[in-house]
Amino acid sequence: MPERNGPGSGETPKSGTRLYLLFIDGSVDFCSRIQTGVIAMSKANVLSSAHQLLGRFRRNERGNVAVIFTVAITPILLLIGAAVDYTSATNARAAMQAALDTAALMISKDAATLTAAQVTSKADAYFKALYSHSEVLSVASSAVYTPPSGANPAKLVMTGSGKVNTQFMKIAGYPTLDLKTGSTATWSNTKLRVALALDVTGSMNSDGKLAAMKTAAKSLIDTLKQSAAATADVYVSIIPFAQMVNIGTANVNALWLDWTDWDSANGTCLTAKSYKTRSACTNSGRVWLPDNHNTWDGCVTDRDQPYDTTKDAPNLLTYKFPTVQYEQSGNNICPAQILPMTSIYSSTDAQTVKTKIDSLVANGGTNQPIGMHWAWMSLQQTLPLNAPAKDTNYNYTDAIILLSDGLNTIDRWYGNGSNPSPQVDGRQAILCNNIKNTAVNGKTAIYTIQVNTDGDPESAILKSCADPGNFYPTTTTTGIASAFSAIGASLSKLRLAK
Repeated sequence: MPERNGPGSGETPKSGTRLYLLFIDGSVDFCSRIQTGVIAMSKANVLSSAHQLLGRFRRNERGNVAVIFTVAITPILLLIGAAVDYTSATNARAAMQAALDTAALMISKDAATLTAAQVTSKADAYFKALYSHSEVLSVASSAVYTPPSGANPAKLVMTGSGKVNTQFMKIAGYPTLDLKTGSTATWSNTKLRVALALDVTGSMNSDGKLAAMKTAAKSLIDTLKQSAAATADVYVSIIPFAQMVNIGTANVNALWLDWTDWDSANGTCLTAKSYKTRSACTNSGRVWLPDNHNTWDGCVTDRDQPYDTTKDAPNLLTYKFPTVQYEQSGNNICPAQILPMTSIYSSTDAQTVKTKIDSLVANGGTNQPIGMHWAWMSLQQTLPLNAPAKDTNYNYTDAIILLSDGLNTIDRWYGNGSNPSPQVDGRQAILCNNIKNTAVNGKTAIYTIQVNTDGDPESAILKSCADPGNFYPTTTTTGIASAFSAIGASLSKLRLAK
């Protein structure tokens, strides 16, 4: 590099005292004056020149952005760091909340049989098994169980706490962040009454629908049984339906049966056996002798209107259920007998319900209203099915689940059994509206499932009958299990208050 004299010196520096300095102050005019940015100065002028240049740097405002940025970067970094620390703590707290919720659900089934100390110990064990955030220190939980009393539900209150070390906020004096959250589970004051109306019409034989329905319905029983901590907690009825339902031949002498139609169609015309009905026989001037009622197969058809759409209990004169002989090509196709409300708390009782489901066979046309009507009747504490009395110290959830694979084709008055019948839909619409009239009839939740493997239109009546969000259409048999699983989760779910 060429040697240059110091500014204004006029002399050549001595050998061994030559020094090269580079000063940059960020100003254009300064950079242009020194051009190469290198100034050769004598040792004697170094301190003086440096002092002048530094003074010029301090006075130059065009380079202050660097100073301002240096001052501002510290709080910016602290804010970013605080956000990182807070996000980490929030995630740990959310995981703690989820663990508490799950632990509360797990302990709830057995809480009524445990002491207060056992509830606390088990709940804490469940929580710690579920919560595995190693970065959280001093993790602790507590659980307090309050048994049901009068109208007050059983309640389990869980709380959790811990600390998270900070990486950035400790600079501002916050070395840790406290975590604290809780979960409250209430149960046992709400008991379940569930009526399953299951389509067993002939079309259920196709595409494996009947077998899939049986499997899914039995799985639902297992799900509901898990939420039963006592005999009265969960009752289930099974209502197999086609065009008619079977209320059992053991009721042959029940006063709520109407034998008018059955007697007219089943008997013998004396001296003229070719006449097969009462009207044909008597019109010919002969005597009609009804068959013995012990030959009845147990089937009944729709009640007289409008009682086919109400829950009125039958009496000696009105609201009766007409008996019929349900046959096709001379064969009895009466569905399996209705199973009234049955507790599923014990394994034996639960198996009784599942055995009933296994016994179902498919025959006949589709009459969804009669299935839904009998499901509703099975929830009533009156004739003909006499559901168990309800304890006034508890709340109850009544629910109807209706599954059908087709559109309505026939009832007592309308349809031919093959083509969709708007008139049958109309009876069902009235029935569903009556069930939903909570001011008059109380609350009954309605779930409906349409198994549509044949490309039928979506069932408008099944969709409108269901409560909002409770209609489950499926075009595959595997969708039956999914629908029952979702309904089971909905019915079994405990109310959690964060």
